[in-house]
Parts: sequence; structure tokens; C-alpha cells
Amino acid sequence: MNKYIPGTSIAMHRMSDTSPDGVFALLLPMIKAADGLSLSQVCSVTGLEPSTIQNWVKRGFVARPIKKKYFERHLARILIISMLRDSMKIEDIGALMRLINGDATSESDDIIYETDLYDCLCEVIEVTENTYDSKDLDSLIKKTIAKYKLKNGGTEQKLCDAVKVMLSGYRTGVLKRECDLHFACMKERYSK
Repeated sequence: MNKYIPGTSIAMHRMSDTSPDGVFALLLPMIKAADGLSLSQVCSVTGLEPSTIQNWVKRGFVARPIKKKYFERHLARILIISMLRDSMKIEDIGALMRLINGDATSESDDIIYETDLYDCLCEVIEVTENTYDSKDLDSLIKKTIAKYKLKNGGTEQKLCDAVKVMLSGYRTGVLKRECDLHFACMKERYSK
């Protein structure tokens, strides 16, 4: 069964088959080849409407593009927000991102690079996909976080808590989409 790279409309088989450098590494050639992505290119990658992304920028959830181009940090944040939007209010996602990396317009208050946060979340999603033992989740997340460089004295526990929230939000979104699909099929089958 094909899946999608989390937060995108790009199909893949399994995240573990993607790249030893992380899932985000799959997107880097596009960004580098185009010297940043245009809004329409970001929309193609994510499946989001331009107005949605522009709204996130306007509201401060994503930094303004640089000369109308979106780079790694922009795209990673957009992907994370996209992964959580089916289960969390946009204001709550923004507050969660601020708890981790402060102001979207500045890297000076970040505790982890946005691309690393995205990769860390994708790795935890992949590892916990078939099994979910909440007893071992903290140690799994801490082990995953240890692979990444934390900045500005960021606390591991704060990041662990945030990744747990994101994992729950992502899973809830997946279940909601499955529920919507099953219900649509049921309505079609029995509404005739």
C-alpha cells in the first residue's frame, strides 16, 4: 500500500526506505534546484491551497517567504502544520510550534532545526506505526531526539512532550481521514 510523505501529496512505500539522512532529504533536491520553492510549487508538494499557506504566513505561523521563495525552514514548518491540521486548531498548532521554536520569523530562539523536528517526528511515526506502547513511548522519543542537535539550551523533555503531542495529533488526523472515507463509502452504498 502506498503512503504519502507526511504533510505532502508525494507517494512513497515506507518512510524507512526513503533516505538515511531523513525524510526531509527527499525534498531538498527540489528546493535546491529551484533555489527555493514558489508558492505554487509548495502547493504542489503539500496539496494545500495557496490561500491556506498565505493565511499561515499572515498569521505568523510560518515566516514570510524570501523574495517570494520558500526554503527548508519554511517548508518543514508548513509540513508539520499540515500534518496536524486535521486534529488540532491552527492556533494550538501555532502555540505548540512557539513552545518549541519561538517566533516563526527568527531562528535565534529555536531549540531544534525545523527540518530536524520534521524528521524526528517522521521517524517516531514510522517506528510506532504498527505498535503503540505508551509505556515505552517516552524512551523511544528520547532515543530519537538524541540523534539531533538541540540549540539554545533546549530541554530534551520539552521536545519529548511536543513530539508526543504531534504524534497524537498526526495519528488522530489519520484516523479522522479514515473515518471520513469509510463514512463516505457507506453513504454512497446505502443512499441509493
